[in-house]
Amino acid sequence: MEKCYKVFVINPGSTSTKVAMFENDKKIFQTNVDHPVEELDQCKEIPDQLPLRLKTIKQALDDAGVSLEGIDAIAARSGSLAGLEGGVYRVNDKLLEDSFTNKYVKHPNSLGPTIAKKLTEEYGGEVFCVNPPDVDELCDYERVSGFHEFVRMSRSHPLNQKENCIRYAESQGKTYEEMNLIVCHLGGGVSIGAHRKGKMFCVNDAINGDGPMAPTRAGWLPATALVKMCFSGNYTENEIMNRITKKGGLTDHLGTADAREIVKRINEGDKYAELIYNAFIYQIAKAVGGCAAALKGDVDAVILTGGIAYDEYLTSRLKEYISWIAPIVDVPGELEMEGLAAGAIRAMEGLEETKEYTGIPVWSGFDCAPEFDTSKDSTKYY
Repeated sequence: MEKCYKVFVINPGSTSTKVAMFENDKKIFQTNVDHPVEELDQCKEIPDQLPLRLKTIKQALDDAGVSLEGIDAIAARSGSLAGLEGGVYRVNDKLLEDSFTNKYVKHPNSLGPTIAKKLTEEYGGEVFCVNPPDVDELCDYERVSGFHEFVRMSRSHPLNQKENCIRYAESQGKTYEEMNLIVCHLGGGVSIGAHRKGKMFCVNDAINGDGPMAPTRAGWLPATALVKMCFSGNYTENEIMNRITKKGGLTDHLGTADAREIVKRINEGDKYAELIYNAFIYQIAKAVGGCAAALKGDVDAVILTGGIAYDEYLTSRLKEYISWIAPIVDVPGELEMEGLAAGAIRAMEGLEETKEYTGIPVWSGFDCAPEFDTSKDSTKYY
């Protein structure tokens, strides 16, 4: 690489924003910018947080003596977009509109492109979005559920999953498009994805709590029991949704999402903690096995990534279930910041063709499906 690209990376979270500066693949600065909760609480909607987040990011950079002068690009985490193909997108007006207005999903990461655009208006540079959570490359079989009104959606961790695939393929002297891989993203949310020749064609909807139980998400639930709970009169819709997507899984059972605390309790003789955590591992293993079946057994490697992949208790037991499938590759932590920077650099180098966000979902229904009565507005269910 002849040119030294300077790329600033923005990754908004619920109460903080991760920012980093890269010179080519070398990270020269990173910090987690905290946003005062009491100030965030004064914002009625997520878009109202923009001035606060922009101000605190600038202040953090000033405090650290980091300048954005001369940057080549800003790569921002995004969200709340129409289902799209994986890849690198130049941030256009339609992407800014859909993300900033939280058109599809309400999450602070949707502020990323607008924060980036505001900064480039002041300092210059291009703006990119890389493999946002809305990447949708599912095969049709993966979408079908037992109700014609419901289809399964692709909302997971494509940024970390795909960056791990790209890097592993390079380590083998191949490209992502030449390999079949299974990736286990093990964090606050858990997504298990099957990648076939460069497409994540099979993955659970981790954002909405589908798939294996997770530290903060319920995962698969018995449907009829859930229906009875919903109609019991004891819970509001928001309470049920929060329990499924924010307070379920390990948190619901054990009162914590911290794997380290759970393992400590197991080592101290807590049998219930042992039961629940081992069940968590078991469910992950079943999902990996399902991905292996979807790939018809043709798997080059299984990659373990995410924060919980640091936990040797989990990884050693998980490997007992799945090591027969393919070589296991340990990549604990996450490569989201690196993935954003690398995607922007690939685009500027001309190594990857950038894509244009249209706002039109890549999937709009099964071409062969019969017409159903839509008078009950079935789309509201998903």
